[in-house]
Amino acid sequence: MELTWYGLATFRISDRRLKVVTDPYGPEVGLSLPRLRADVVTVSHDRPGHNYVKAVKGYRKLLDGPGEYEVGGVFITGIRTWHRAGKNGEPNTIFLFEFGDITVCHLGDLGYVPKQEEIEQLGEVSILLVPIGGHETLNGAEAAEVVSLIEPAFVIPMHYALPGLVFDLDPLDKFLREMGVSEPRELPTLKVNRKSELSEETEVILLQPRHEGA
Repeated sequence: MELTWYGLATFRISDRRLKVVTDPYGPEVGLSLPRLRADVVTVSHDRPGHNYVKAVKGYRKLLDGPGEYEVGGVFITGIRTWHRAGKNGEPNTIFLFEFGDITVCHLGDLGYVPKQEEIEQLGEVSILLVPIGGHETLNGAEAAEVVSLIEPAFVIPMHYALPGLVFDLDPLDKFLREMGVSEPRELPTLKVNRKSELSEETEVILLQPRHEGA
């Protein structure tokens, strides 16, 4: 299974059975996606920066809300949460992708620390994709608290400041300070073939953004 990051909350998660693209963004955010193809597209939050589905070619399934799905032998679960708890009624969907015994959790545009009953719905998470940029999503301190509650093997920060973005997000270093990490492992793509390759303790991994012009 491979994960590639394209900036903001856009990832391609794929194995030999299925290719998924999460939260594709449009050109109005200031970044430019390369041409992407996928079998499945997920949209966590119906806002620009997360819902530019026409950027992805060839998909046969669009998932934009809660539910349980099976596509190409991969189980996908959407769990309803909210963009900002108690501040507005905008829904956010957390997506869980079960690639065999490896579970990837994409928190979408989550903007609050979930309650214990929400955390329990996630089960065991192998790889956590967590927004850290603040303003309307989790900030560094909140994201670190969420990581401690979920206890994934790998955590990959997303939705933070990058050159070219037209709106403000917090920089990466705030989250790293909260996590007590000074030299995280940095990779162009994360490849995990089996559960035994996962870290026994939570490890922060930085993926290099693959948007055009990066």
